[in-house]
Amino acid sequence: MSRAVDGELLAERTATVLAHLDRVATHLPESADDLRPMSSPTDTVVLHLWQAIQIVIDLATATCVRLGLGSPPTYGDAFRLLADAGVINPALGTRLARAAAFRNLLVHAYGRLDLRRVHTIAQTGPEDLRAFLAALRDRV
Repeated sequence: MSRAVDGELLAERTATVLAHLDRVATHLPESADDLRPMSSPTDTVVLHLWQAIQIVIDLATATCVRLGLGSPPTYGDAFRLLADAGVINPALGTRLARAAAFRNLLVHAYGRLDLRRVHTIAQTGPEDLRAFLAALRDRV
């Protein structure tokens, strides 16, 4: 069986994702009402959430290629391919595909973000990112 990802690379990327998620947790206000457009806390949460999601997307795409699943046409497809291959469970794959779509909003529609949604995702999404990293770790 081919390894999903190099262990050393995964350890480095995991540490980076966790550092980004720590920044999100540190700067996320308790109330969604306290996330305001163009404020430092909002900018910090959005930037670090985006970076954490992007690293997980990059790992997912590389894992698809490394496992011979092909090059996914979209970020969301990377997670669907990994779920279909049994690398991650289907429910996690679906949630991570939605995270990939959310990443696109963060990058391309920052000025139109629903900050209540950002707040909710910043509270609940990190567990899915951690679960993905754990699934890869279990395959190394």
